[in-house]
Amino acid sequence: MLRSYLLLVFCVTAWGSNFVFGKLLVAEFSPLLLSALRLLFISLFVTAWAFGRNAVRSHGLEVVRSRPRLTVPALSRKEWLRLGALGIVGVFLNQWSFYKGLVTADPTTSALVLALTPITTALLAALFLKERLTGRMAIGSLIGTAGVLFVIYNGATLHFDIGIIWIFVTMLSFAVSIILVRQLGHRLSPLVTTLGSNLIGFGAMLPFVLVSAPLATVSHRPSSWLLLFVTAVVMHGIVTLIWNSQVQKVGAAKAAMFSNLEPFIAMVFGFVLLAKPITAVQLFGALLIIAGVTLTTTSGSSPRTSHNL
Repeated sequence: MLRSYLLLVFCVTAWGSNFVFGKLLVAEFSPLLLSALRLLFISLFVTAWAFGRNAVRSHGLEVVRSRPRLTVPALSRKEWLRLGALGIVGVFLNQWSFYKGLVTADPTTSALVLALTPITTALLAALFLKERLTGRMAIGSLIGTAGVLFVIYNGATLHFDIGIIWIFVTMLSFAVSIILVRQLGHRLSPLVTTLGSNLIGFGAMLPFVLVSAPLATVSHRPSSWLLLFVTAVVMHGIVTLIWNSQVQKVGAAKAAMFSNLEPFIAMVFGFVLLAKPITAVQLFGALLIIAGVTLTTTSGSSPRTSHNL
């Protein structure tokens, strides 16, 4: 289980840094075009990875290699609807609203809004997945949320603008996607879920991109294109594959709790890349966030059986 928790920490570290990198990219690309290009790079990467890898299994000193196989079972109407909803809500809407929000929203403030994901996901998991809400998880959630408040506190008033509303949409769509991934995990591997949802999300986004193309802003700087490609492949391609696999092991509510680390990570990257100062109060908040995540992940509830990559 420790390995799963470390992988989840890696995932939220990548996503936390994405607030700052996203802020840099929306100054170079239109939000919708930026989202579409990311999904294009992600879809190409996941497709190449799915059909190009060799499945390797080790049994002592014996290594057995087999040809890559991407098995897609026959899906029911309900499962197709869930996969379609994951592509449209969890990929298309999530990506678009994130970059749309970062046009005006502060990266650290955006991370605060997304830190509401654990509470939202826990409620959705209790309603739709019948996952048990323990007292330790509730207390850990409160401590982590309190830590988020300290992390974003800088003595100034937070401005509630349209960007924050878009980030709120991002939070809701992310929480929904966690539930959908958990439901689809009983029949589909994380690889199939990731590839299918990204292709559906990109297909749904494409008509909007074509209509808005004449007004789109496109960067002419190679460094911006490189940053776009790297963040797409690493932060949404590789990291999403890892995240989807670990959600099956630890449960939706526990996995979502790790997103409480994102404001702290965004704060650190903001200091390094945007020269945004870090205060002692914010560092105290970071400690509360870590305490909240630790308390939640040691609640002792048993994760359900899941598929692995």
